Amino acid sequence: MSTLAILISLFLLMYLAYRGVSVLILAPVLAALAVLLSGDISLMLPIYTETFMGALGNYLLNFFPIFLLGAIFGQLIADSGAASSIATWFTKVLGPKHAILTVVLACGALTYGGVSLFVVAFAIFPIAKVMFYQANIPKRLIPGAIALGAFTFTMTALPGTPAIQNAIPIPYYGTNVFAAPGLGIIAA
Repeated sequence: MSTLAILISLFLLMYLAYRGVSVLILAPVLAALAVLLSGDISLMLPIYTETFMGALGNYLLNFFPIFLLGAIFGQLIADSGAASSIATWFTKVLGPKHAILTVVLACGALTYGGVSLFVVAFAIFPIAKVMFYQANIPKRLIPGAIALGAFTFTMTALPGTPAIQNAIPIPYYGTNVFAAPGLGIIAA
């Protein structure tokens, strides 16, 4: 019954989101519906309060400073004009017709420099929009270029990246951000 409840909630989520209902409202409501339809509500509350909330509290305690400092640094990069300067420099070097490559490299430089990938996406989008317009490239390709530059090679593979994904395993494996540099370079 619980699998059917999940499938019903997922189908409703897709259908209603397609119809224009906000996912921010739909997701928690339909998750609660899936729990109610599964029929095992008495087991869910202790799992939520004891297991999930305890693990979430430990996660926030350990990693909130990294998220906070990354967001502040990213906002500083955006407000100071450094993100725009990086994109402009790449445009000068590569030319205006290489807007996609410029966005990928600018996002990669920012994320490798320590800016959170989510902050990079919001900082680069207005710049990318202008560059894509000047190069006569469709705007629909901007998210892919940002994702390629910010969410891939610099986020996880390159050695020394200060990304949260690279910092979380450090205490568990007893390594540092430069662990496995050869594999990281090959993967990037």
